[in-house]
Formats: sequence, structure tokens, C-alpha cells
Amino acid sequence: MKKIKILLFLLGIWSVSSSQTHHRNHGKGPVTPVKVGSVLLNLGVGVGAPYEGDYYRSAFGTKVAAEWGLWQAGSGVITLGPELGGSFSRKGYREDYRTRTFIAAIRSAWHYGWKVPGLDTYGGVSAGIGFHHYEYKDNNLYQDDKVIPVPGIFVGASYFISPAFGFNAEAGYDITNFQIGIVFKLK
Repeated sequence: MKKIKILLFLLGIWSVSSSQTHHRNHGKGPVTPVKVGSVLLNLGVGVGAPYEGDYYRSAFGTKVAAEWGLWQAGSGVITLGPELGGSFSRKGYREDYRTRTFIAAIRSAWHYGWKVPGLDTYGGVSAGIGFHHYEYKDNNLYQDDKVIPVPGIFVGASYFISPAFGFNAEAGYDITNFQIGIVFKLK
């Protein structure tokens, strides 16, 4: 419930800032910061995804992703690029239980701009590998390491406050379940 309240609060801030923009589109159709040839870099932190089902408390997650605008698809643009990150949890069903997963993946998204200058919304998929580790002590140290597949699906929105910098929120089942962060448009 706390996560939902935080999400609603952030969406409220975002909608107020969007409605206060001084830019006007004058009915010219969608305006999007992401075009064919665009290069985006986003960095975020939030709630990590519970890989292997052994995250007994909310996990912390962090992610960095780069995307290149490659193809025009209808009124949007398809991007492709790498993402790296991790999900970390501790104090699960035992006080000394710890788990972490480092992920390397490829992601693709369809980006669409609305009649709000600077607004970019998107949805996409990812696929990669995760390096998963857990450990706890019970007179002995118990631990396990394995490589796991990490498919993902996500939706998100970015709001650019300048041509090259903005804020970002993303939700789904990817490296993070929910994250907020910053986004840079490098090209």
C-alpha cells in the first residue's frame, strides 16, 4: 500500500508540472523527445525485482539503461539498447538472510510523445542473464550462486525539463519493479 501511495504522489507531482508547462503545441500532433537517431541514458533506483522468489522483504534495485532510436513505428519510435543493474535484499525469513542478483540485459521499447512538449511515454520488453547469490548462517554458512534467465516487461514515462535532461519513472517486472530516476538525451 505504501508503494501505491508513493506512486500516486509522484504521478500527482508529474501531472501538476506537466499542466504548468509554458510550451504550446498548437494542435500539431504528438511532440516527442525521442526520434530516430536519439540516444537516451537513464539512471534509476527503486524497488528491485524478486528474482528466484527469495526476496522476503522489499528489495532495493538500481538500473542504468541506454537506448538508441532505431525505427519509426507508426507515430512512435522503437529503441534498442543495453541495461545493467541489480536487486538486493536482506533480512528475509531469517535475520542474516541476504540475496542479490546482478543483471545484464538487452531492452527494446516503443516510445510515444503526446501533445505535451517534453513528455515521453513508453512500453517495452527486456531479456538477459542474472547472476544470483543468496546466503545465511546456521552454525555453518549456506550459500548458493547460479546464473538465471531474466525476462522483463515495463512501462514508463519521462518528462524532459530541458532538451537534454529530464525525470523518469518506470514500473513492471524488469531489473526493478518500480523506479524513479533521471534521463539524459545525449543525441
